[in-house]
Amino acid sequence: MSVASVGDDRIVLDRIGPVFHMTLANPGRHNALTWRMYDEFAEAIELAAADPAVRVIVIRGQGGAFAAGTDITQFASFTTGEQGLQYEQHIAGILDKLLKLSIPVIAAVDGPAVGAGLAIAACSDVVIATESATFGVPIARTVGNCIPPAVMRRLHARMGHGRTMAMLLAASLLPAEEAQKAGFVYKVVAHDDFEDAVARLSNRMSQTAPVTVAALKEMDRRLQDDPAANGDDLLLRCYGSADFQEGVAAFTEHRTPQWKGH
Repeated sequence: MSVASVGDDRIVLDRIGPVFHMTLANPGRHNALTWRMYDEFAEAIELAAADPAVRVIVIRGQGGAFAAGTDITQFASFTTGEQGLQYEQHIAGILDKLLKLSIPVIAAVDGPAVGAGLAIAACSDVVIATESATFGVPIARTVGNCIPPAVMRRLHARMGHGRTMAMLLAASLLPAEEAQKAGFVYKVVAHDDFEDAVARLSNRMSQTAPVTVAALKEMDRRLQDDPAANGDDLLLRCYGSADFQEGVAAFTEHRTPQWKGH
């Protein structure tokens, strides 16, 4: 299924059990994101967040690419700096929705994850990639725009300051293996093993304790904003949850815990 759309550019959605798949699709443009795709992407995030049966999100691209940024043809209508600022603020709001999800988000990257595609991958919790994946924001030699502070801060945290700035200032692309060495990519796998690897990872994440996962994600968000952030409320929430009681009981009884999410 897909969010309502009338063109080739769309976000294709599919839920397989507890795993919610979001596929970026813009044939012939390496899945470059159009305004409509951004809106559908935001709607898809809201759909997933509202469905208690969804335990993991997998974001991927169609046809051998993740996403080649924003569809640049749309920028032809920009005549003022204010229009660019409004665009960046709109995209920042969508990425913030992605970051604030309480469930794990996996970016399954095959081919280029460039510009906005890289931003989406950076705002996911885990990136798994094929050997042909590449990552970058080559705007200094292409469009001549800029990225907002939130995206740069996220890239600094995920890739390291030195590597991020070298990539941005040289307008270069990182191959998958280098992105893995930087810590941005969790695992690089061969094309033939990619689908199985994504399925294994998403299935494993779908079996984890929802309260714990939500707390871990919130702790990560806080620490990226403030290394001295307090997490006492998150610890209280976990230790005071029914899932904690269930986890202890299941461990002592040598059985698989039945998580309730509260």
